[in-house]
Amino acid sequence: MHFIPSINARHDSDKLAYWFIFRGNEIMIFGQQVFPRIPLLIDFHQSFIIIIRQHYLGNLDGRDCYCAEVSYDSAIPDGMTFSPLRPLLEVIDAEIFAIAGRAFQILDWDRNHQFCGRCGSRLRIKNDERAKTCSSCGLVLYPVIAPAVIVAVVRDRTLLLAHSHRFQAGLYSVLAGFVEAGETLEECVHREVAEEVGISIADIKYFGSMPWPFPNSLMLGFTARHVSGEITIDHNELQEANWYGPRNIPQKIPVRGTISRELIDWFISTYGE
Repeated sequence: MHFIPSINARHDSDKLAYWFIFRGNEIMIFGQQVFPRIPLLIDFHQSFIIIIRQHYLGNLDGRDCYCAEVSYDSAIPDGMTFSPLRPLLEVIDAEIFAIAGRAFQILDWDRNHQFCGRCGSRLRIKNDERAKTCSSCGLVLYPVIAPAVIVAVVRDRTLLLAHSHRFQAGLYSVLAGFVEAGETLEECVHREVAEEVGISIADIKYFGSMPWPFPNSLMLGFTARHVSGEITIDHNELQEANWYGPRNIPQKIPVRGTISRELIDWFISTYGE
């Protein structure tokens, strides 16, 4: 689909609409990564970009929000560049980042679900809800969401932190893992902690949640209390794990705006006195 933003602005309000535009896994931003912002329709002027797919996201403070995936052949408008989404967590408004994450997930779902998994026919977008339907057998498919638990385990005013093989060098965080089919969230918390560090826990309490669009997770946060057992690491998952007091938390921990950092900050504020 060919799209010339300046021509498609039928009303003045359209010119102020947010456009969350992705090329592969990177998002288009206006300006550099130090002070970036999501482009508005008016920012494109006479630029010509080639859109593969697009979706309406909703309204933010009176401004419509759209997402689109563009071809690698599209020119990059003046003043704009493409950036990985994750580093923007620290430099753009949290509400804007949440919408960008939603855009990323919707585009990823649309891209990867073109044909029916039951009969192989082409899927089409449903107009009355966020879903696709098979033109042949009628199967309805919704965006994929993968729930995962993340837990702050406390023992005698210390917090369990671990370094995973997947982390950047020196980064420590609380434990996390995906929920399996037929499993409750509480069962998943018990299983993940037992599998990764070999300890038993109790007093599991819900803390909060956060969508994590890399690509389609929903992180469900919990706190828990250590009951028994010493740390025995699953070396397939972790490189190191230990107990840390509020005053000796590792220097490198998840950035603000993540639920893992919120859990660590909760521990410090609760037990740091």
